[in-house]
Amino acid sequence: MSRFSFTIAATDGRARTGAIAMRRGTIRTPAFMPVGTAATVKGMKPADVAASGADIILGNTYHLMLRPGAERVARLGGLHALMGWDRPILTDSGGYQVMSLADLTKRSEEGVAFKSHLDGTRHLLTPERSIEIQRLLGSDIVMAFDELVPTTATAEVQAAAMERSMRWARRSRDAFDGGGAHAEGAAIFGIQQGALDQGLRKASADALTAIGFDGYAVGGLAVGEGQEAMFGCLDFAPDQLPADKPRYLMGVGKPTDIVGAVERGIDMFDCVMPTRSGRTGQAFARTGPINIRNARFAEDQGPLDPACPCPVCATWSRAYLHHLVRSGEMLGAMLMTEHNIWFYETLMADLRTAIAAQTLTLFANQFRALYAGAASHSGEPA
Repeated sequence: MSRFSFTIAATDGRARTGAIAMRRGTIRTPAFMPVGTAATVKGMKPADVAASGADIILGNTYHLMLRPGAERVARLGGLHALMGWDRPILTDSGGYQVMSLADLTKRSEEGVAFKSHLDGTRHLLTPERSIEIQRLLGSDIVMAFDELVPTTATAEVQAAAMERSMRWARRSRDAFDGGGAHAEGAAIFGIQQGALDQGLRKASADALTAIGFDGYAVGGLAVGEGQEAMFGCLDFAPDQLPADKPRYLMGVGKPTDIVGAVERGIDMFDCVMPTRSGRTGQAFARTGPINIRNARFAEDQGPLDPACPCPVCATWSRAYLHHLVRSGEMLGAMLMTEHNIWFYETLMADLRTAIAAQTLTLFANQFRALYAGAASHSGEPA
């Protein structure tokens, strides 16, 4: 199988469905990547993640470089061998976590110096070191190192961060290409920045395209700007990127975010929401989110979601899950997480089917009406 190839099988409006072929397997698009921050999709065994329909998961450079350490992971055979996952893994560059989690960061043209949020040890993360860590992990899709600033930052700060990110993208590409055997079997994506500004986004896209990447991410969104502003940016940002390459919206998101982004031409997603929500007692269902802690579920013998094909809905009742979660039993978090991952992967499969059948608008409108309408009646956030 080739190192990396992307084919588009069908389109419906701006939406696309297709496949990314890599040596460790094929990724059907649009794709949702469960987040395996610390070499685990929290609460799930790899075989169960695969059974949900996931073709690829995400690992995190920042967390894995701190614990257990990239060099140690390499000595143990790489991330795939360590965690028992034989399908593709995308690793983010660590830039977002450095900005959001680390203490006492100092940014320079070289990179970002920071203190670990775990033990206070000092580190320097540069484009070259980020790529090296991802290579040591054995990543299949490597992300370029970039600088993230809030969408509320001044225009001058946004422009400076975008321009620096493009210089770092060049260094990331050069470091990746110098990776020998790893580069021969892996891929690298660039990350478009520019906050909500159409001109900055265009300049970023042009710079990335000139460098040349296997795929392109839309970065710097889903950081508090709200769905309307995010969609406003996605009305132009994906089309600024090469149409023959995958487009990845980082850190998104809620089910309605994903549906709207697919309509706007996005091919790949990741988010901690299904796993994190599962651990806190929230389930996703076609009729809207469910807080299983609510007393009304204490004797409800129905499944979480009657339309869901997952093993949890086929086996256990809302009443049992209510009991587990309210009792703090670890099985409760595990089962809720498994259901949520299945929900997301089933949604992606339905989106792929709708695009192929040229019925995406109908599917999306029906999904939103049922999901958001039921959520507004239940008082749960959609």
